[in-house]
Amino acid sequence: MAGEILDNKGRGNVSWSWPPIHPEGRKFGIIAVGLSLIPLLLLDWEIIGWPMLLLSAGVFAFFRDPERVVPQGDNVIVAPADGLVSLITECEPPAELRVDDGSGAPGLPDGPVTRISIFMSVFDVHINRAPISGTIERLVYIPGKFMNADLDKASEENERQHFLIERQDGVKIGFTQIAGLVARRIVPFVKPGDIVASGQRVGLIRFGSRVDVYLPAGTDPKVLMGQKIIAGETILAELGTQKLLEGIAQ
Repeated sequence: MAGEILDNKGRGNVSWSWPPIHPEGRKFGIIAVGLSLIPLLLLDWEIIGWPMLLLSAGVFAFFRDPERVVPQGDNVIVAPADGLVSLITECEPPAELRVDDGSGAPGLPDGPVTRISIFMSVFDVHINRAPISGTIERLVYIPGKFMNADLDKASEENERQHFLIERQDGVKIGFTQIAGLVARRIVPFVKPGDIVASGQRVGLIRFGSRVDVYLPAGTDPKVLMGQKIIAGETILAELGTQKLLEGIAQ
């Protein structure tokens, strides 16, 4: 199915399959299985071994990497992460995405924009994807603390990695991977200068985390507070579209 065109008129072939495990997580799953077999096979401690084996399955599930059907369109911004929309607010983008970094490529302009925060629990897929097609202009890693990623101040104090993607027409989108209370490593799949497609895998964060997206000025979200969204599939916003949306929790 990878690379196949599907549409809302029934074009394309679809079938269910087990999601593959990303190579980054296979070693952790194998280690977890090996550790669980020690009490089961060598020590005959079933009361410990079986729960550990179940936990091993959870490790594999954490690193699952399902295919996604990415909406196409000139103005579409797709969600870069699975999870819960935990915060929508107006703020300045991080300085690392705005200031001159010496590369000659300008960053995001000064001034408040809409920030959408997506909280990923340990049960969500943790592969992050590009919200638009374009060139990776900046990739800035910042070491920091490991507070609860659901807290607003985690955007400024936790370990994090900033991305800046620029389209051919000059439109720029900034987003940030933020490590959380349990997360201990941010892993990029791309580097500055790489050209990425909308929905392409760009990195992951291990074990619970958050992603902040900074929308261009004049663009409002098409998602709501408390909404569950899917990386590479949920339309986060459409460029230049401003409209109040309301939802009812039920």
